[in-house]
Amino acid sequence: MKIASLSNPVTSAWFEEQGLRLDASPYVAGSLKVKKLLERLPETVPLGSLTAGHNGGIFNGPMFRRVYLTDPEHSVPFLGSRDMMAADLTALPRLRKADAHSAALSYLELKPGMTLISCSGFYAGRRAYVRPDMGGIWSSQHTLKVQPDPEKIKPGYLYAFLLSRFGEALVRGSVYGSAVKHIEPHHIAGLPVPRFGERVEKEIHELVEESAELRARHQAELVAATKDFFDSNGLPELNELRWHQQERDLGFEVASVGSTSLRALNFAPRARRLIEQLGSVSGKSLGAICEGGTLRTGARFKRIDSDPEHGVRLIGQRQSFWLRPEGRWINEAQAPEDIRLEDETILVAARGTLGENEVYSRSIFVTGSWLEHAFSQDYVRVVSGDPEVSGAYLFAFFRSDAAFRALRSFSVGGKQQEYHPRFLRDLHIPIAALADRDRIAATVRSAYQCRDRADVLEDKALALLTAAIEEAAG
Repeated sequence: MKIASLSNPVTSAWFEEQGLRLDASPYVAGSLKVKKLLERLPETVPLGSLTAGHNGGIFNGPMFRRVYLTDPEHSVPFLGSRDMMAADLTALPRLRKADAHSAALSYLELKPGMTLISCSGFYAGRRAYVRPDMGGIWSSQHTLKVQPDPEKIKPGYLYAFLLSRFGEALVRGSVYGSAVKHIEPHHIAGLPVPRFGERVEKEIHELVEESAELRARHQAELVAATKDFFDSNGLPELNELRWHQQERDLGFEVASVGSTSLRALNFAPRARRLIEQLGSVSGKSLGAICEGGTLRTGARFKRIDSDPEHGVRLIGQRQSFWLRPEGRWINEAQAPEDIRLEDETILVAARGTLGENEVYSRSIFVTGSWLEHAFSQDYVRVVSGDPEVSGAYLFAFFRSDAAFRALRSFSVGGKQQEYHPRFLRDLHIPIAALADRDRIAATVRSAYQCRDRADVLEDKALALLTAAIEEAAG
């Protein structure tokens, strides 16, 4: 439970400033404290005066009936309030193109340089930057778009402020509602944005822009590595799987079924055809590759909370797919050793449901700065024990739609699904020529170096902004 600080007590004068709100959130969440701090700066400008575009440049959108399609020719990628936090945007649901381009929804197309603010539900108040590769993506009504006027403010600088601890306090203080949190455009239009002159704002903007470009490069290189994987293994058709355009799995027969499984999903024709395609080229079973390495989920354990100074950040399935995970801090001494991972471990989300947009059967790659984190038991840990097959090479396959569909066909369970260990071990992994494997692995490693560098630049931008505000406030 949060309480007001005795060094910064809530005063009756604050109530009128907050529209006579009587809920505690804006008073104890730090919003008013930040506003009082910003009042000491030489210059602040209302956010609404720095934007341009639809509805003055701060808008979300109407409620509408969503029609999802799978054919890229007739659909556009569609970003929700949860998806805006994702590092990899290749698996976004797709909205019918005719609806997206209609007069009612066309303005929901994202433009590079926008700041996105989730404005509804559990994630209300989180912020994200529209990278150069996000043009052509539409966003839902649950995401506020803040479109800066380039003649008045640099987009990267505005985003850095909104992302900073000062911007976070102001945005969080604008949230209304109890069970369902909500933010409307007019709730944030008056937020004070500090101004520091061309030199400081340009430096912060350029850091944010370079960070965004590196994240776009991270995405592009991962896509290229996966394409290279299938092309190099003689399976170019798996780059465009078109799963939903194939005949549905209805009324099929299985010639012989043993004691391994009686579940129809494990023998579905589409998945069987895919697995046969993978097995038609040279390679090894996943079990053979991981012999001497790891192929199992983590040990279950009780979480003992800790402060950041003495603990480790624990990442769960949902947040592991975000650009910057938040996670909880736990006592590492009271947890099993396998919460820490080897370099180039692949984590496959191992528990969940079969919804198309769920993370179950999606994979992440742990390297670089992410080795500092701990990870929950809810993943299959894939560590190669074969020196000729690197984790980076394997990840080019595991992030693909083909791997996603194959893994889902191994599901067992009721509501919560897991993988049948026999099917998982038997999965055939195509093994390309050594030169191809090295090139694919190098592309994946380069992508994750870009991601780490992007985080460093974003943190540097935030540090510069924080220093400028604190110095100006005295």
